[in-house]
Amino acid sequence: MPIPTDWPTTEAEALAEQQRLRPLVRPSGAIGSGSGAGAGADRGSGTGGGAAGADDRLVAGVDVAYDDAHDLVVAAAVVLDRTTLAVVEEATATGRVAFPYIPGLLAFRELPAVLDALAALTHRPGTVVCDGYGLAHPRRLGLASHLGVLTGLRTLGVAKTPFTFDHREPGPARGDRTPLTDPVTGEEVGSAVRTRPGVKPVFVSVGHRIGLTEAVEATLALTPRYRLPETTRHADSLCRRALTAALAARA
Repeated sequence: MPIPTDWPTTEAEALAEQQRLRPLVRPSGAIGSGSGAGAGADRGSGTGGGAAGADDRLVAGVDVAYDDAHDLVVAAAVVLDRTTLAVVEEATATGRVAFPYIPGLLAFRELPAVLDALAALTHRPGTVVCDGYGLAHPRRLGLASHLGVLTGLRTLGVAKTPFTFDHREPGPARGDRTPLTDPVTGEEVGSAVRTRPGVKPVFVSVGHRIGLTEAVEATLALTPRYRLPETTRHADSLCRRALTAALAARA
């Protein structure tokens, strides 16, 4: 998996790319019940249109595992049936780490591998759930939003921590939620959502082509038994297993 030749290599280049793509995020939309349609977006085009051939009956999770000592990254994409949550297809991609670790620029480390894992799928999911942030990002372009703009897919972020944002603890019941807010501007950038009674919340934010209410509803639909979405659980397990296998093959 080669790193794209035009991929940013410095912090300044990455910040400039975030500023370029940020206005292209569409923070509204709903998940339909049929097959998606629309003009797809080529990698890096920033068109943000609907993804051609995407099927709204399918939802995918993506996640990434690293071994920096071996300059190795593995991404996993797992497609589920949105109604039954049964696994439909899974794919992985392995390659070099694309960017150094800099808070707020993690998408530049992860996206080349994630894009290749999604490209390896034969099914085109209507929605992609990222283990991370979308608009809940200092420059409003976390990995979920970045991925959505590059691919045209509907995306949302479901994170384990609130990053640099503020929230009140939601009520104890499943589905209780409170705003996730920027401490400087007061802007609502997501929601703290209780997916299991009495268990700490997850932090949901819009990625691209979905509204916050719809992103929260999608998250609750994907968490019938556990705190984290089934999409994330499957993708996390797959990328860890694939990383172990890749390291074993190098030994």
